[in-house]
This record gives sequence, structure tokens and C-alpha cells, in this order.
Amino acid sequence: MLKTLRTITLCLAGFVLLAFVLFVVNQTVQVVELAERVDPRFGLAVLWSLLVAYAVLLAAPAYLWLRLPPALAPAKSDAGPEFEKHLEALRKRLARNPRLGELPLASREDVERALTVLSEGSDEVIRDAATRVFLTTAISQSGRLDAILVLSAHTRLVWRVAHLYYQRPTLRDMTYLYANVAATAFMAGELEDIDVSEQIQPVLSAVLGSAVTAVPGFQMASSLLVNSVLTGSANAFLTLRVGMIARRYCATLVVEDRRALRRSATAQAAMMLGGVASYGARTLVKSVAQASKRKLFGGGKPSAADEPLAVAPKRRWFGL
Repeated sequence: MLKTLRTITLCLAGFVLLAFVLFVVNQTVQVVELAERVDPRFGLAVLWSLLVAYAVLLAAPAYLWLRLPPALAPAKSDAGPEFEKHLEALRKRLARNPRLGELPLASREDVERALTVLSEGSDEVIRDAATRVFLTTAISQSGRLDAILVLSAHTRLVWRVAHLYYQRPTLRDMTYLYANVAATAFMAGELEDIDVSEQIQPVLSAVLGSAVTAVPGFQMASSLLVNSVLTGSANAFLTLRVGMIARRYCATLVVEDRRALRRSATAQAAMMLGGVASYGARTLVKSVAQASKRKLFGGGKPSAADEPLAVAPKRRWFGL
């Protein structure tokens, strides 16, 4: 299936590239012919000017890409010169990270301790992103809009996690990270590595059970509220899973098996989902209750006590 999808994608990309080339050639011919009507020599000058411009515009990105340092990819094993080289490169990068302060980085244990400190910060970033995705998609109730919002949130989440670990990642670092996260999260397999339903079902049961008693007249809007909580929980779980995969790629010292990494990220995301879904559902239920109260008992401006809960404040990691 993946091979067929890859073939279809390559064929479509080739078609788009060929169509673009033909479009550029056609427009170039028309511009040159227009210039030749003024003077043949002017037409020749325009032709060479356009060719030089095309060459510069194509060569500049290639040059900027090739001059970048290689991506910080982990070693294949935890022994040998390749691992020592990667450990030294990682040590130099961590030494420039202001989040670590004066932590020692002399040994492998020191490096692993520093990565643990950064992992604690990345958990806060991931929870914050998952909470926002829960509330946004639970409210929107639009499949197409949800897809755009979730994709945007995942892209930004990977970027924030990379900045937390790498401080200022290069284009190659981000390309390597995005490619691996996408391959692991969406292409490397299905969610059959772990029975996620067993992890999520108690969480949703507890959340929905508390929601029933929290809102007066809940039975009238139960279908909409339950659907909102389920949608938000599912999207929050996917966000947590993507964040955990990105964190593992940023913090690993050796190459991990994608299947094992995916299974571990899924389990960690399921463990974190309880807190995110519970907080998001309470926020959603309180907002619905306050809106209903204002609708039934007066349309005045809500008081400070009636303001809905906001996303819990998180410790800021240097502007992330």
C-alpha cells in the first residue's frame, strides 16, 4: 500500500514539475518574442537575462542547502567512533543551550541528565499544545477545519520541541526531524502496537460521567457535548503522540526502531491524555454552563467569576 502511494505521489509530482517547466518555457518564449518586435538584439538580451535569472534563483537555494552543517542524526549503536562523534557534537550543542545553565556535560551520564531536564520542559510544551488542540477542535465541529488546525498545531509543536532541544536548529535539522516524525507517526504503521482503546476508554468514561452532573439540562445537549469531548480527546491524543515522537527523536543518542518508538510514544501519549482530556472537558462544560446561565437569566456582560477557564499557565521556555 505504501509503495503504491509513493508511486502515485511521485507520478503526480513529476506531472506538476513538467507542467511548471512547460509553463515557464512558454512564458519565456512569449516575452522574448515581444522583445524581438522592438529589436532582435533586445530580444536576445532579454533571453539571456531570463536564463541567468533562472540559474541564479535555482542555484542559490541549492548552495544555501549544501553549505549547511549536516543534521545531528543519532548513531546506530552506543559504542564505537560514530557514537563518540555524535556524543561530542551533541555535547557542543547542549553547551550552547541556555536552558541548561551551568550543568556539567563532561560524561555521557551528564549528557543524559541534561536531556532529561529538557524532556521535562518538552512535556509542558506538548501538554499545552494538546490542550489547545482539544479545546479548538471540540468547539469548531468542522472536519475540514479541524484537519487544518491539527496539522498546523502539529507542525508548530515539532518546531517548538526542536527549538527547546537544539536552540537554533538548521534547515537540515528540521527537515530530518519533520521527515522522521511524519514517517513514524503517519506512515510507519498503524495504532495496533498497543490497545489504545483500553487506555482511553476509562479516561473518557470518567470525563463524560462528571460532565453529566455538572451541567443543568445536559440531556438536551448531550449528543453535541459528547461528540465534542470525543473529537477533542482524539485530536489531543494524536497531538500528544506526535509530540512524544518528536521528543524521542530530539533526545535519543542511538537510532531507535520505529516500531518500538511508535509503541512507546503511543503509551506515553495515552498516559498523558487523562489530564489533558479532563481539564479540557471541565473547561468546555463550564463554558457551556455559563453561556446557558447568561442565556436563561439575562444577557448582561459576564462577571469576572463567570469567565471561562483559560489554558493553564505553563512555564515559559525562553519565548517558546
